[in-house]
Amino acid sequence: MNVIEGQILQPIVALMIWTMVMWVWMYATRIPAMSKAPEITEPMKLVGTTGASLRDKLPDKVNWKADNYNHLHEQPTLFYAVALLLAMVGHGDGQHALLAWIYVGLRVAHSLVQATANKVMVRFVLFALSSVVLIAMIFHAATVVFGYVG
Repeated sequence: MNVIEGQILQPIVALMIWTMVMWVWMYATRIPAMSKAPEITEPMKLVGTTGASLRDKLPDKVNWKADNYNHLHEQPTLFYAVALLLAMVGHGDGQHALLAWIYVGLRVAHSLVQATANKVMVRFVLFALSSVVLIAMIFHAATVVFGYVG
C-alpha cells in the first residue's frame, strides 16, 4: 500500500482548519444575532427554515461569515482534489507545495475581507488571484497525469 506524502499535505490541512475556524466564527455571530432578531421570537422552536430564509432577518455582517463558509466548500474542493492528486503521484513538494500555500493564503485573506469589511473589489481580486494559482496547479497536474513531465 502506497502512502500519500509530500509537503502539499500541510496546506490541505491548513485550509481544512481555516474552514472550521470560519464555521466557529459563523456560529459565534449567527446564534447571538438570531436570539436578538425581532422577527425570530424563539430560535429554538424554528422548524423547516434554512440559512437562506434567515438571511433577511440577520444583519449583513452576520451573513458575510455564512457566505464565506459556503464559499470555502465551493472552489476549494478542486484545490483539495488537485493537491491530493499531486501528492499521490509524487509531485507534492517544491513548487506545487508553494502554489498550494499561496492558494491557501489567498483564500484566508479572501475570508477575512469577506467576513469583515466585505469590499467586493478586494474580494474579487483575491478570488481571481487564487483562481489563477488553482489553474496553475491543475495545469501542473495535467502535465504529470498526461505524461508531459517525468
